[in-house]
Amino acid sequence: MYAVIETGGKQYRVQPGDIIDVELLPNVTEDEPKVVFDRVLLVDNDGEVQVGNPVVEGAQVHGERLAERRGPKILIFKMKRRKGYRRKNGHRQDLLQVRIKDIQS
Repeated sequence: MYAVIETGGKQYRVQPGDIIDVELLPNVTEDEPKVVFDRVLLVDNDGEVQVGNPVVEGAQVHGERLAERRGPKILIFKMKRRKGYRRKNGHRQDLLQVRIKDIQS
């Protein structure tokens, strides 16, 4: 059994037991470690495929928060030739590590 979920503008193929890194969710803390993804785009239950339009009605994916961490550093470099214009910048995204517990369809 697996599902395709959408969170943070990205899509993830998940199944129970998977550990994924998603963009930081504001309502998940150490005190309340449960995560519910309700934007489920597709559910495959042993060959029985449900495709949403755009989401599958009543489907949810439950998970638990493992840790908050930061992604790798991304370098941004801008330059205009022959003008002496150079800008260097960096970015690290805050991520939430989630273990998928259950898929309900």
